[in-house]
Amino acid sequence: MQRLRGKVVIVTGASTGMGRAIALALAGEGATLGLVARTAARLEETASAAQQHAQDVLSFPGDVADPEFVKRVVGSMVERCGRIDILVNNAGTNTFHRNLADTSLPEWHQVLNTNLTGAFLFVRYALPHMRRAGGGQIINISSGAGLAPSGPAGVAYSASKHALHSLNGSINLEERRHGIRACVIAPGETDTPNLDLRPLPPTDEMREKMMQSEDIAGAVLFVATQPDHVSVDMIVMTPTAPRNYQADYERYVASGHTHVPLD
Repeated sequence: MQRLRGKVVIVTGASTGMGRAIALALAGEGATLGLVARTAARLEETASAAQQHAQDVLSFPGDVADPEFVKRVVGSMVERCGRIDILVNNAGTNTFHRNLADTSLPEWHQVLNTNLTGAFLFVRYALPHMRRAGGGQIINISSGAGLAPSGPAGVAYSASKHALHSLNGSINLEERRHGIRACVIAPGETDTPNLDLRPLPPTDEMREKMMQSEDIAGAVLFVATQPDHVSVDMIVMTPTAPRNYQADYERYVASGHTHVPLD
C-alpha cells in the first residue's frame, strides 16, 4: 500500500545524502515530488530514481536562499498539482573553517542562508497554500548541533540549527489553528557527503558506526504518514555507539586550521 499516494511533497537538498534517501523513501510511498537542490546533474539522478515509484516528479535546480527561486518552485508545484501537503526542509551546508576565530563573515552568511533562511523562505511561501487546503505537514531536518553547540559542526552550523528549532516551534505556535503541523528531526552523526567538508573528516571505521541516510528517511516517513490529528513535534536520533566528539574538536584546534585572526 502506498501511504502517500495523492500527496504533494517538496524536498529540498534532494540530490545527495539524507535528501536523496528521503526523496526515494517518499517516492516509494507514491508521493508526487518536487525536488530541489543546487547541482542539476545530481538532482536529475535522484529524480530519475524516484520516478520509478513516485506518482510524479519535478526537479528544480537552484539556491534555496533565493526568494524568487523559492517562490517559483512553490508556485510551479501548486500550478501543476493544486496544493502542497508536505514540505521537507533538508537543504544544509557547512564550511571548512568552523571556529569563532576562523569563520569569516561570508562563510557565516553562507551557512545561515542555506540552513535557516532557505527553510524560512519555503515555509513562508508554502503557508498560504497549506492554509487554503486546511492543513499541511512541515518537516525540518536539524541536527544534534541544534540541541547543543558542537565543536566538530562549528559555530555557524550550530547557530543555524538552533535557530531552525526555534523556527519549528514558531510554526506550531502560530499555524496549528490552521491545521499545519511542524516537526524538527535532530539526527546525530550520520554518514553523508557533508562529513567530507570537515577539516578532519571521520575515518571509514567511524562512519560505519554512524547512522545512515536511510535511517533519517525512515523518521521522515513516520512523521509524514501520521494522521492529521497527530503532531510529532520533535525526533532526536543518535548513533548507538558512543564517540568522543570533544577529541575531534581538540584535534581540529591543534591542527591550526585558522585564517581569520581575531581583532
